[in-house]
Amino acid sequence: MALGVVGCQGQFFGKVLDQMMFLGELSLDGSVRPVRGALSAAIAARDKGLKAVAVPENNAQEAAVVDGIDVFALKSLPQAVDLINSPESFQTVHVNAEQVLSEVAQYAVDMRDVHGQQAAKRALEVACAGGHKILFIGPPGAGKTMLAKRIPTILPPMSLEEAIETTRIHSVAGTLENGQGLVGTRPFRSPHHTISDAGLIGGGVVPRPGEVSLGHNGVVFLDELPEFQRNVLEVMRQPLGDGSVTIARAAVSVTFPSRFMLAAAMNPCPCGYFGDPTRECHCTAPMIQRYVSKISGPLLDRTDIHIEVPAVKYKELRAPTSSEDSASVRGRVMAARQRQVERFKAEKHTYCNAQMAPKLIRKCCGISAEGEKLLENAVTRLGLSARAHDRILKVARIIADLDSAADMQAKRLSEAIQYRTLDRSYWA
Repeated sequence: MALGVVGCQGQFFGKVLDQMMFLGELSLDGSVRPVRGALSAAIAARDKGLKAVAVPENNAQEAAVVDGIDVFALKSLPQAVDLINSPESFQTVHVNAEQVLSEVAQYAVDMRDVHGQQAAKRALEVACAGGHKILFIGPPGAGKTMLAKRIPTILPPMSLEEAIETTRIHSVAGTLENGQGLVGTRPFRSPHHTISDAGLIGGGVVPRPGEVSLGHNGVVFLDELPEFQRNVLEVMRQPLGDGSVTIARAAVSVTFPSRFMLAAAMNPCPCGYFGDPTRECHCTAPMIQRYVSKISGPLLDRTDIHIEVPAVKYKELRAPTSSEDSASVRGRVMAARQRQVERFKAEKHTYCNAQMAPKLIRKCCGISAEGEKLLENAVTRLGLSARAHDRILKVARIIADLDSAADMQAKRLSEAIQYRTLDRSYWA
């Protein structure tokens, strides 16, 4: 608007306005302040055939990630006028996106920080390899949140395409730091249990992404799962199934991507110490049942892996030897992911075992007679649903992939079954 006023006063001598986009918020002192969505705007400008985009200085690194368009950094309105009149006197901002990605792809935490919890770490590796949803169950202080925060460190590194897609969402939401060019690490979002459904899914008069979209290409962690409002958990079923969220308003309808790995944690009972060998639980059976029943049944059924996280023993806590680091675990996860890519190369929308449709399950998850008997006993005695039956086969398939094995032996099927028993027998 300000440039339009200046142009009407005859201050422009060049003819470049039809080939350039200007972004920025003009302050009262004439300086140009950063705006949200600079990366998306630069991509849109390139796709429309524009040659250049001028952005506030703090948005320059972000916009310069886009190939095929010149990016100019502006500090003030007079600079914008000078750029229009003599663009040859300004230098474009150049960014090596691959180099920026490698520089920012560093995590502050590592799996070696976690002492003990070998079963939980194994389950976490299985979940990450197959793209499965996981639920941690254990007393306070057992390390559930600590494990969850390290999930991004063992997932495959983000590709440049994923980084740009993730950065666009965070740019629109206004969560990028000033001067940040790319989001290089997989997002980890941990919304509080008091969050509303709009805060989780997204909303507003002008639609903005919610937590499930901010966690796109990363992890959404729901701590204290039973404390979330039931309607909030129910609205997660769409993004979990479709990988996107559509927010419709009177003036506009916006679709945000929301492909993320879901992790959740809960105590075994209201006080948190049911089954703990060192602390007494004062919860009655009805109290425990009411606590567990707060969780949406369909959401719990859609969670592939339920794993107990007991309190860490003192000897494990003080063990001098550190556990396996994230890089080692990530190597096995990436190898298993590559096997899945080869398996599903003829499929358009299937990239990991967790996404297998029933037809693919029948094709890729054949089991022996011994395995059939084992699975039948589990489904019959535990009262598992058809959806849980399919999830057992998917998890057993990824366990075999981690072992570089073609067949799903009974021992692998048995391990997959034990990841489904907590929600059926743990509180019995």
